[in-house]
Amino acid sequence: MATKILVSDPLDAEGLEILKKSGFPVDEVSGLTEDELCAKIGDYDALIIRSGTKVTKKVIDAGKKLRVIGRAGVGVDNVDIPYATDKGILVMNTPSANILSAAEHSCAMLLAVARNIPFAHESMHKGEWKRSKYTGVELNGKVLGIIGVGRVGGEVAKRMKAFNMTMIGYDPFLPKEVADSLGVRLTTLEEVITTADFMTIHTPLLPETRNMISLPQFKIMKPNARIANVARGGIVNEDDLYTALKEKIIAGAAFDVWCNEPLTDDEKKLLELDNLVTTPHLGASTVEAQKRVAIEVAEHAVMYLRDGIVSNAVNAPRGSVDKDTEPYVPLAKDMGCIIQQIVGNNPLNKLEISYCGNLAKKQNKMLTVNAVIGYLEGVIGTANIINALPVAKSKGVEVVESSKDDSRDYSSIIEMKFTYSGATHSLRGTVIGGTPKLIGMDEFVTDISIADRMIILRYKDTPGVIGTVGNAIGEAGINIAHMAVGRSDGKATMFLTVDQDVPADVIKKIGDKVGVEEISYIKTEQ
Repeated sequence: MATKILVSDPLDAEGLEILKKSGFPVDEVSGLTEDELCAKIGDYDALIIRSGTKVTKKVIDAGKKLRVIGRAGVGVDNVDIPYATDKGILVMNTPSANILSAAEHSCAMLLAVARNIPFAHESMHKGEWKRSKYTGVELNGKVLGIIGVGRVGGEVAKRMKAFNMTMIGYDPFLPKEVADSLGVRLTTLEEVITTADFMTIHTPLLPETRNMISLPQFKIMKPNARIANVARGGIVNEDDLYTALKEKIIAGAAFDVWCNEPLTDDEKKLLELDNLVTTPHLGASTVEAQKRVAIEVAEHAVMYLRDGIVSNAVNAPRGSVDKDTEPYVPLAKDMGCIIQQIVGNNPLNKLEISYCGNLAKKQNKMLTVNAVIGYLEGVIGTANIINALPVAKSKGVEVVESSKDDSRDYSSIIEMKFTYSGATHSLRGTVIGGTPKLIGMDEFVTDISIADRMIILRYKDTPGVIGTVGNAIGEAGINIAHMAVGRSDGKATMFLTVDQDVPADVIKKIGDKVGVEEISYIKTEQ
């Protein structure tokens, strides 16, 4: 049966031409409802979409032949990625094609809110001439705060430098030298919020960044502050944004992205404000960007369908390692995830991964990539086998891979040394009976299965600590599944797995009662 491609959202003509020249039959049908798409998708191997099509579980189940979903754009919020992965369907996007357009739109929004351009435009079209009412402010000499100095934020910095702005930024994962090269002084989020005259947001939407800017943050901003968001809806609390603008806590805002798109009736109260510049998610809506995303998604989809070449993958394909190495893939990823949560918001400088014993004789690049993916998921939200290592490098993380014949008491061991804040720590793991296990941390030896929820604490080895920890967790109604303690030279490290989420106040209570050197609550289930 011939490989077929369905394009269910409008796609630039150059992208369509690439798909058609591939020799695969291509059908273009836009505006389908979920039921209509389900009725149609069963005959197709590839689905090419933009933001309009919602690829739900129902759609994926109906796609009996579906092998790849290609999103012409960066965001894949409209695709059920975990379910697609479970079904062995590759999901790809175009992560770099929109960068310049998003950066330019951010600059445009900053200028628009500074000079009241939309409001003056509307007034003029009503036949009015109110020059004094729409007096703006200059960017020259003002402080620009960039929250997330990554690819888009960096491009914004390059452009706003021409306006003679003093630029400060918050990005805990960006090396200082990269920020320095852009003319951005890295600092704390609090200093950005309290110091900036203008702010622009360029972070992914993660649990940690949702509602990052809410009423408490608005209240400590300058009264003349203006904020732009061309990143993701939900990073700024929209109800609190309304209050801050309505009550003139800040001077203005310019938003391109929203929690719900299009806006709900309740959200439309924002449109009544006379100090909010709005656009309907136009960050990537340029002729050039739409052409780039169409060409890129078409080229990569054809490469995968024709040659099995995986590129721009959002989810890692299965079956890419041999059967002996495959059980170590989740171990490597979990260890990377654990390291990120131990490191927290501190920049990770170096990750040294050693493969010991039988693994030393294997090709372990995919294990290394999965370890980096595990680390990056807590930093940028999503990572994949294609972009993990380049993104890590851009974040200033040096990744080093080595092999050792000696694996002590185990057939194979993965050891990861990680350096941050001037200190180096190590984590050791193995797989026994198909189960990933932690077998050591620094000088401590342990033996505990990696679980979805874990607590790791380091403390002075004194009597009663196990009871204190157990009581604190039990009082919170949380069940301990397993516990293991490693001891060395008067110090100890305790590893616990628990059945329920542990609130932050319980973690703090344990830390205060025990007097820990360090305590981390780990969730390996992202």
